[in-house]
Amino acid sequence: MKTAFLIAAPTSGSGKTTIARGLMALFTEKGYTVQPFKCGPDYIDTKFHEAVCGRPSVNLDTFMATPEHVRKLFCRYGDHADICIVEGMMGLFDGYDRDRGSSAEIARTLNIPVILVVDAKSAAYSMAPLLKGFMQFDPQVRCCGVIFNKVGSERHYAMLQQVCRDVGIDCLGYLPKSQALETDSRYLGLDFSADSDNRELLRQIEQHIDWKKLVTAGPKFGDGKPSVCYCQTDGLVTENSPFGYGKPQDLKNVLIARNQESFSFLYTEIIDSFRHPQFFDPETAVPDLTHTDLLYLPGGYPEKHLEALVGNKACREAIRDYALRGGRIVAECGGMMYLCEKIVTDEGEYPMCGVLPYSITARKADRKLSLGYRRFTMGNKEYRGHEFHYTQFSETPESITQVYNAKGEPVPTPVFKFKNVFASYTHLYHL
Repeated sequence: MKTAFLIAAPTSGSGKTTIARGLMALFTEKGYTVQPFKCGPDYIDTKFHEAVCGRPSVNLDTFMATPEHVRKLFCRYGDHADICIVEGMMGLFDGYDRDRGSSAEIARTLNIPVILVVDAKSAAYSMAPLLKGFMQFDPQVRCCGVIFNKVGSERHYAMLQQVCRDVGIDCLGYLPKSQALETDSRYLGLDFSADSDNRELLRQIEQHIDWKKLVTAGPKFGDGKPSVCYCQTDGLVTENSPFGYGKPQDLKNVLIARNQESFSFLYTEIIDSFRHPQFFDPETAVPDLTHTDLLYLPGGYPEKHLEALVGNKACREAIRDYALRGGRIVAECGGMMYLCEKIVTDEGEYPMCGVLPYSITARKADRKLSLGYRRFTMGNKEYRGHEFHYTQFSETPESITQVYNAKGEPVPTPVFKFKNVFASYTHLYHL
């Protein structure tokens, strides 16, 4: 049986990210093949996972995909790994509607145990009712072990161990309260080289957390059912696209914009749905779009690299010409911004591709958070995704369809269709 578990916490800020990524790094260093996963639509954590595991991290989301699809994803990407580690999001039961879409729902869907990371600062036996509540709240969510964070002393930890014995949950260790560890956690995953300060974090995890016991978490904590299923699937994205290019796996020439920041918000599953995708960097390269079947411009932070994007005029002109002659383009958030007339900042105006007749403002005075799940209908089919940005349109654009949030409430997110160009602030889960 393979080892699989989900790292969760009672609340955000408890330290689950530090411990999840630290364990991924430690197990990889020990020679295990670790497959990372992330609950929800997060793009940033998955990059850090890949940096420490050497394997792309995969998003698991029960709003944007069906439970069966999530199980297939877990099977497909976890099949050749020794350990599957799923990093949760927010608090364990926090979802878009009560616990719907939560880390708990992912744990139920996959039938894997949950390891709780609990901030124990300034608390001792009060941890007992908290842990008991999480253990009993949903019998289908198996909270089987706990790792304490910000433990003040060995005596403090001994008191917490007593709590675990009294409530009947395995105490798997702790991280001591340390300013150095708190600082390192902000950069965790970027560098785990031998001379990195993060070596201290790995040392603390190896010293204070029973990582060997975690290796057997699946069999030990399981109820006789395998933690990782072994279903067979040749592909996950098989439906025809609403944007007129058939099935993704049937396309021969797919070109994807990708670099470290400007165009970096990519789901592993989408990349793998195409047969042989090619990549280019709009900051430095000029793509040959002569035989391109689909150009995909994903999200990122183009507003942080405007001079480089403006400087590569030949790339912007090539994309504009491709769009005007009917080339198929899907552009999301940052990619959509790149297709607009210009991006305006406090430093000035920066011309973009000029495919869409709109301006985007990234000025500090105009910054406004737009965040949440999105869904809309095109071609009699509903599509789902996620939106997260601070930039805004300088003018009020006209949308071809109404976009709704997870609860079915209308939101002002526009969707554009120009020739064979589809663009929106929404990061789609499936193209």
